[in-house]
Amino acid sequence: MPQDVEFDLPFPHALSPDLDGARRRHLRWVRRLGLVGEGRPLEWYVSWDMPALAAHGFPYASGPALDLCADAMGFFFVFDDQFDGPLGRDPARAAALCQNLIDIVHGTAPGPAADACTRAFADVWARSIEGAHPGWIARCAHEWEYYFAAQAHEAIGRLRGSPGDMEYYLQVRRGIAGTALTISLAERAAGIHVPAAAFHSPQLRLMRDIAVDVPMMCNDVYSLEKEEARGDVDNIVLVIEHHQGRSRQEAIEQARREVRRRVDRFQELARQIPGVCGQLGLPGAHTAAVRTYVEVMGAWMSGYDTWQKQTRRYTTAPAVLPHTRPGHFEQTLGA
Repeated sequence: MPQDVEFDLPFPHALSPDLDGARRRHLRWVRRLGLVGEGRPLEWYVSWDMPALAAHGFPYASGPALDLCADAMGFFFVFDDQFDGPLGRDPARAAALCQNLIDIVHGTAPGPAADACTRAFADVWARSIEGAHPGWIARCAHEWEYYFAAQAHEAIGRLRGSPGDMEYYLQVRRGIAGTALTISLAERAAGIHVPAAAFHSPQLRLMRDIAVDVPMMCNDVYSLEKEEARGDVDNIVLVIEHHQGRSRQEAIEQARREVRRRVDRFQELARQIPGVCGQLGLPGAHTAAVRTYVEVMGAWMSGYDTWQKQTRRYTTAPAVLPHTRPGHFEQTLGA
């Protein structure tokens, strides 16, 4: 079983002390927005424990900062599951529905008849940008646009029925994973702003790509059976099998090596960061922000891996919703 695979992620791991409070507040938010219906759908959703993902992935956050992260995680996973059924095989409709969400990023308020997913996203976005640095808002707006636009291209892959090559996979998967957004949320949760000269250094840009790739590649292994059964093709294991002619076990081992190579590279680049800050002449506060940024990327990779090995979303999903069915009880996008 892919869920038994271990990834060596040598990053410090911690847990926010506000987890219990975040669970209570997040449940109230989900109910208020109508993101998940009462009864069995809510019971299934609660078992995923989105606040635990936030508390593991953003362990330095508490209160409203942790709530924003938990609510964003909740939106991500509910939204993602909306594409498990017919919508995920209709690129044109997926693009049209996602354009409504892209419009929110660019200033259009959702109408009074907006569905629950749209209302939830509008709430997350409004809270995200409140008091944020203009540079962060511009970058995050692009990341949300990429995330929403990529959904139609995942649908095109399902219709094609076979995986693209590694470069194609990375372009689509980095979009639909939304992992860059979580790293941007980590900056907000940690209360830092990384100056542009440092943020766009080759070292930090490469490290950010790695912090995007590692969680999604690990997740591809853990969710392989579910995704394969539902016709998803943007999965690193399937890409390796198809394009390298590997067996299932060989492909999983190759995926583990891809993760290991990226983790080693991340650590190598991290050792260069003090020198980069010195060469850029960054003052102490900016250097501290860069150092924290490196730490939050490591915390996200470690925290996500811890959560995904515990959540019922992956460990007991077949007993609740068979792999051949959508991963949700109800359609809350475009409904």
